[in-house]
Amino acid sequence: MTESTKLNFIRQQGFENAREADCPTRYPALMFQPRLIGVLVVLALLLQSGVFFFALSILLWWNVMIPARNPFDALFNRLVAIPKGVPQLGPAQPPRRFAQGMAGTFMCAIGLFLLIGWNFAAGVLQVLLVSALGALIFGRFCLGSYIYYLLHGHSGFANRTLPWARG
Repeated sequence: MTESTKLNFIRQQGFENAREADCPTRYPALMFQPRLIGVLVVLALLLQSGVFFFALSILLWWNVMIPARNPFDALFNRLVAIPKGVPQLGPAQPPRRFAQGMAGTFMCAIGLFLLIGWNFAAGVLQVLLVSALGALIFGRFCLGSYIYYLLHGHSGFANRTLPWARG
């Protein structure tokens, strides 16, 4: 994928004034958490554990409520940013927090449905969650951030951040 899709993704995450020169350091930093969450969601899907989905939900809601204490950002800063001398991640911008809250809400609902035995409803939400995660990790499209901009009346900006949008 091109640098323009990375730039669109970075802008979608709340860095509206990002430039192409920001892509080599900011894009991998912003993708660190979704990739780890992706691995954890695969594990949760394999286990079909309501408790595991609840734990992921709590973790994501922690990031929303206390963005300065996001454990994923801290891990990225300690393992990648500091050793490589690249810019560290700070607290998430509102579009990114909104997306984390959306994912956390889906995971909470999946956990609840699994615990009460509503396996079909849990399965439907799992398909939606995996689809959104796949679009994020492989397609550089964050559904939650996109919806954030739409809800805030910035549909033009939201559409300009789509992976296939140019300039």
